[in-house]
Amino acid sequence: MSLNPPLRETLLAELGDDTNLTARSSSGIMSPAELTLQRIQMQSSTGAQSKDAAKRLAVARRGASTIALAPKGKPRLLLMGQRRSGKSSISSVVFHKLPPNETLFLESTARIQKDSMASFMDFQVWDFPGQIDVFDNANFDMDAIFGEIGALIWVIDAQDDYLEAVSRLNATVLFLQRGYPNINIEVFIHKVDGLSDDYKLDIQRDITIRIQDELSDHGFENAPVTFHLTSIYNHSIFEAFSKVIQKLIPRLGTLESMLTNLCRTCRFEKAYLFDVLSKIYIATDNATADMASYEICSDYIDVIIDITEVYGTWQRSDESRKKLEGEPWNTKLDEQIGCPTAESCLVLHDSNKPIMLREVDRYLALVAIMRDDSYDRMPLVNMNVEAVVEGLTEFFNITKPRK
Repeated sequence: MSLNPPLRETLLAELGDDTNLTARSSSGIMSPAELTLQRIQMQSSTGAQSKDAAKRLAVARRGASTIALAPKGKPRLLLMGQRRSGKSSISSVVFHKLPPNETLFLESTARIQKDSMASFMDFQVWDFPGQIDVFDNANFDMDAIFGEIGALIWVIDAQDDYLEAVSRLNATVLFLQRGYPNINIEVFIHKVDGLSDDYKLDIQRDITIRIQDELSDHGFENAPVTFHLTSIYNHSIFEAFSKVIQKLIPRLGTLESMLTNLCRTCRFEKAYLFDVLSKIYIATDNATADMASYEICSDYIDVIIDITEVYGTWQRSDESRKKLEGEPWNTKLDEQIGCPTAESCLVLHDSNKPIMLREVDRYLALVAIMRDDSYDRMPLVNMNVEAVVEGLTEFFNITKPRK
């Protein structure tokens, strides 16, 4: 007795995996060798599909696993945007002091790059590859990415077609406004160094209108989106990052008031509080800022750092410290130093305006542009600067996050 073909196929589908059953064919009994070969083929195809799925899942989770291990408590700056928009170049120039002309040899970012910055305010910079869309991948933990973020920096290449970049930025802003409305969104309209001033403003106006119209259509007219024209070949990128960092400093108005009072008392033209490593100024007085004064002070910091690397302090061995602290001095080395902090003053020949630098701590420096007659009042200037430095030190001790 033989089964009709439809019923036979149904039973084979249900019972084919049972080793105690023998499959029947229309012509008779299937041999054990044929049955074994059929099962090997089925297992091979199933195993290949499982390996492909596991491989895709591993690639998707590669970035998510690193995000889950991110340390808590440090504010983050997220660099996002299209591929080849200049995100890695910005991070390398600002935070790693890479010369701008050497960024041409940087490879395209293939995975999330995370840099921890030891500064007056410990923070992280995350560089997201342009080909990764965190919103299309369910393996990314949005709270781990955006939960402790300080600012989202979206980089747009002004010399390329930016319509797709604007579209992705709009989708990102809408997502953040629904779930994380307090995140500052900074748009860097980048690579504008080769464009005319009128063309720069036209591009900025066009991008601003496209983004604001999209946000208004969805009811987010007051989204915290700010636009900056930037380039790594001038100081505009440092100026933009300064504005970004200032929004993350608690009680920034207190710092600005201290610098404003110092300028009024000592007759300074301009005063900046710089982060020495990145040359980002975290505060300035309320006088109108101009790029020229910032560039002079920033370049002056470079000179001081270069000199410090040659003639500055260095780590001494225990044996060396014992010799210096022994006979005939019998005094600790720290007490033998007349002034543990750095001070300097320079007079520019073209403008005849002294520039003064005063170290606040290992990360911060106060740089001020003085007036022509400032040398006549240097004792008063030094006294006021010392008082401000003490106030700045106390300010950061109070506002520093407790571990």
